[in-house]
Amino acid sequence: MAKLKLRGKDLRAIGYPEGPVISIAMNIMEKQYKFEKEEKVMNLLREILAAPVEYADDAVLGLIAQQLLPKEQPEGMEISLNQNGIAFNIFGGERVEPTAVNQMYQAARLPIAVAGALMPDAHAGYGLPIGGVLATENAVIPYGVGVDIGCRMCLSVFDIDPKDLVQKEQYFTRELKEATLFGGGRQFDQSTEHAVLDRKEFDELPLLKTLKGRAARQLGSSGSGNHFVEFGIVEIEETDPVLNLAPGKYVGLLSHSGSRGLGAAIANHYTRIAKQKRRLPGEANNLAWLSLDEQEGLEYWMAMNLAGDYAAACHEVIHDKIRVALGREPIGRVENHHNFAWKEVHEGRELIVHRKGATPAGKDVLGIIPGSMTAPGYIVKGRGETAAVSSAAHGAGRKMSRSAAIKAIPEELLRATLERHGVKLLGGSLDEAPQAYKDIEAVMHSQRQLVDTLGRFTPKIVRMDG
Repeated sequence: MAKLKLRGKDLRAIGYPEGPVISIAMNIMEKQYKFEKEEKVMNLLREILAAPVEYADDAVLGLIAQQLLPKEQPEGMEISLNQNGIAFNIFGGERVEPTAVNQMYQAARLPIAVAGALMPDAHAGYGLPIGGVLATENAVIPYGVGVDIGCRMCLSVFDIDPKDLVQKEQYFTRELKEATLFGGGRQFDQSTEHAVLDRKEFDELPLLKTLKGRAARQLGSSGSGNHFVEFGIVEIEETDPVLNLAPGKYVGLLSHSGSRGLGAAIANHYTRIAKQKRRLPGEANNLAWLSLDEQEGLEYWMAMNLAGDYAAACHEVIHDKIRVALGREPIGRVENHHNFAWKEVHEGRELIVHRKGATPAGKDVLGIIPGSMTAPGYIVKGRGETAAVSSAAHGAGRKMSRSAAIKAIPEELLRATLERHGVKLLGGSLDEAPQAYKDIEAVMHSQRQLVDTLGRFTPKIVRMDG
């Protein structure tokens, strides 16, 4: 078998910047993946480029990812953190890892911090921890939003007998396979028409001009990692005027993915600018912010909102394809962002509320909080709890890192768990095994004062990357 041989011009063609990263990437891939097909290696390099944060801790690929992450620049004035940070509440603290708590304490000491909270599914991230909520005044933190801007849950409910998921399993499986593409670098050969691609921001912001072509070809695709599209059983026990679904069991289509390469490029670009303008000490350097009074801050705000709408459009395309294939209109839909920043009024002040891996839970706001590929998800209604800055968890939350899960969880255990729960898995890998996640029931118990549960979604046919 011929050994892998890469060319610098091929890496530049997929977006790798001039500099040491090209030679580093070529050397690592030719050594560690020397017998893999070039197409597979190039797709992996696209995934690293789109979301370097996800690969930063990888023992091999992290060397490439670190070259792509925004570097702190010594151009701006160094800013000191407040000695005493704002107070914030921790929900389900006994299950939240200390590193996530420490990251939240760093965020609480920012001069722009006004209010905050840590959700029961929290774990360490870049900038804000995953599950961190931070309200600021007139300032936005790109890494407080995250790389996958507008990562979104979307649930369509169909008046179909759940028994069909077993009796017509091949049919539902085929529709999941045909509805979308998975993988960080994947894109369609042809783009799908959608109003989001006609947005003026693509013409007004120089960065977005360069990203529009790829965004068009990725519209309606899904990501890697914990992103999924799945069929399952929706159970509603009692009528709620906000949800407006009669009690009963239905077929549900649930998807989870975000803004693809578009959001990652926006996050990394504006984080680099924020770090140039505001140097923060030590571990806080990923919390550099942009003021909404300055041009760069306004640009990021426009780009972030576009990425959020783009993420919503991706789900719309996927759900529309399956709606047409089923020949049924959904009788209900629940969807919500996380990894976003909103302008909201809290205690009489307009604030910028960052929810990185946290679900909006304002009074009577609907959301869906998933468990794992075998654990149920929950349809919820927010209670507008001030102590949580009107927020809730965005899922069960990881209790093992991806690398730890791969080492600790045998494939036989994953297969046995899927069989015990009657779940068919398409793709997926050990780093997303149910054992890598916290107990969703315990997470929901820890936030019972934040949301009301209106229904459950139990996965049955799950499609993921891998």
